[in-house]
Amino acid sequence: MTPSHPRRGRRAAGAVVTATTLALVGSGLVAAGTATAAPAAAPAVVSPNGDNDINGYRNVGYFMSWAPENYGYTVKDFQETGQADQITHINYAFGNIHPTDLTCFISDKVGTPEPGGNDGAGVAGADFVDAVSAADSIDGVADTADQALAGNFNQLRKLKAQNPDTKVLVSIGGWTWSKFFSKAAATPESRTKLVSSCIDLYLKGNLPVIDGRGGPGAAAGIFDGIDIDWEWPGAPDWSQHPENIIDPVKDKANFTALLAEFRKQLDEYGASQGDEYLLSSYIPVNPTVINAGWDAPAIFDSLDYGNIQGYDLHGGWSPNLAGHQSNLKDDPSYSGDISVEQGINLYLSRGVDPQQITLGIPAFGRGWTGVQDGGTAGAWQAATGVAPGTFEAGNKQYFELRDLGTEYFDEATGSSWRYDGNEWWSVDTPRAVEYKAKWVAEKGLGGSMWWDLAGDYEDELVGTAADVYRASKAGPVDSDAPGGCYAGWSKAGTYTAGRVVSYQGVNYQANWWVHTNAPGTEKYWGPWRTVGTCA
Repeated sequence: MTPSHPRRGRRAAGAVVTATTLALVGSGLVAAGTATAAPAAAPAVVSPNGDNDINGYRNVGYFMSWAPENYGYTVKDFQETGQADQITHINYAFGNIHPTDLTCFISDKVGTPEPGGNDGAGVAGADFVDAVSAADSIDGVADTADQALAGNFNQLRKLKAQNPDTKVLVSIGGWTWSKFFSKAAATPESRTKLVSSCIDLYLKGNLPVIDGRGGPGAAAGIFDGIDIDWEWPGAPDWSQHPENIIDPVKDKANFTALLAEFRKQLDEYGASQGDEYLLSSYIPVNPTVINAGWDAPAIFDSLDYGNIQGYDLHGGWSPNLAGHQSNLKDDPSYSGDISVEQGINLYLSRGVDPQQITLGIPAFGRGWTGVQDGGTAGAWQAATGVAPGTFEAGNKQYFELRDLGTEYFDEATGSSWRYDGNEWWSVDTPRAVEYKAKWVAEKGLGGSMWWDLAGDYEDELVGTAADVYRASKAGPVDSDAPGGCYAGWSKAGTYTAGRVVSYQGVNYQANWWVHTNAPGTEKYWGPWRTVGTCA
């Protein structure tokens, strides 16, 4: 990723937010303190093989289709604030599944009921129909009436022209659009149909014609892969959107088969284009949800990597108890607590390659009101209710919270919060992000993921993580393959699932743990799959 714009508005990791520094002896709890200046930015490596990294780490960020309308945050802001220098992958959120066809679709009928119970939800206007003004365009050029492609898609195309290493994936599903995943994944035929339609719509760029825009190939070349955000296969009702269709018996196997079908068709299409396409997934942190629908490590045979849900561990659904929503480690003061480390360790214990896991970090906070002692007393304090939010009760973006009250950080749990004497907000600050990014590097994980980029519009959080990665030992993500070839296969080597090597001018990825089998020597299903030729 080549730096293309100086950073603006950045604070150094852990910079002073409050006027005082408070140390609580023996507790590990401190108010925000001063940290040394971050090292100078260095460009990420160029990837000839579909991935991208900063010193061996991914820094993935979700760009919401509705961010320009709701927050005034545009692709141009992503570029000009410096985030483009810090983010390796953008997940564009979200794509939807049609209720009866069970295919990827984009609609202009938002709010209009469709057969099968869908509200016709699509974001054609924001995606590619609505014109972007010159003031909001990344290159200062306004969309015109005769363009086949406008809106966010055209801005992403322009972004990639300025940042050719940045990978852009379309994320399918999300909290409200996961309703029909179970039906679409239910049979081999429906899985094949869904995957084919997603590739046709987003990778081949064959958009529907709406208000004179779109058409065959209109969005070709924008997306480098697909992110699957099914929330959640086979999981209990309490973890689902109320309207979701689930099959608690078959979803787990069908989800694994769906990812395998995505991998198969993405590889086939990539081979036809002389390219390589990424497949990622949003993965849960709650062990109950993991066990219900996630066949790890089998699903990681298909995924390039998974973005773990490192937030929403606690929230307004418990209106009278203020607590951490994104604590990295267990909190011994609360028996019902879930930590991010619990979920990650569960995946690792089942044989998932650490480089395939990225740690989700929130650029938003969850808050409560009527908290009497939420400063030095920390989390799990009584509250009178959920704090007022912007678009959701108890939910605000980081930029709305960064100066509220006093900032606190607890090193024992890897969590931070802000408290003003009444409202208590669980929100990740630069100090917490620095702590988590260092933990990622120490753990050998693949990097971090952000929901969402609009919440950190001044590049304080994503930039802090990127600076930690640049200053750390090189990470495990290997996208620096000279001449297109990854490191050569060795008979003496041991390779875990997901590892990529080159052999006789071909790049291969390990399907599972493999030691002595040479790539390409087995005619049928074996431990290696071809992921492209190389020079």
